[in-house]
Amino acid sequence: MKRMHIHVGVEKLDHSIKFYSALFGADPVKTKADYAKWMLDDPRINFAISTRAKLGVDHLGVQVDQEQELQELRQRLEQADMSLFDEGEAVCCYARSEKSWVSDPSGIAWEAYTTMEDVQLFAGDSDHSATEQEACCTPETMGQPDCCVPSEKTAGCCG
Repeated sequence: MKRMHIHVGVEKLDHSIKFYSALFGADPVKTKADYAKWMLDDPRINFAISTRAKLGVDHLGVQVDQEQELQELRQRLEQADMSLFDEGEAVCCYARSEKSWVSDPSGIAWEAYTTMEDVQLFAGDSDHSATEQEACCTPETMGQPDCCVPSEKTAGCCG
């Protein structure tokens, strides 16, 4: 089964948690110092906010429950002759996932992914083996200012 994913960058996490909890009528299922996530069934959405992303809509996505659904989604995108970046297994947003990325005609980044498990890191790897470009960057933001450049904004993000 699929679930829509939206990741929004916010300036003040506590104020945003209060706002979205009121809007959704539910508390987040995961809260960290820089991140919060709601897994809603009505509407069926994985809605995340963080202080690490650009302000506003950072990216959109489709989360699937099974690897087979992910393969089918990837095949549809490839058959439509879209430039698909297959990231593979990655740690991001306190989860280990298998993911691919594509941009829509307006340049909005979309991720297609399945989550395997929760982890305690925002991005990277517990043995710090992730490269700078593997952590916290979408294909569109790699090489951009503040993407995987160690700073207060990306603390712990770039390995």
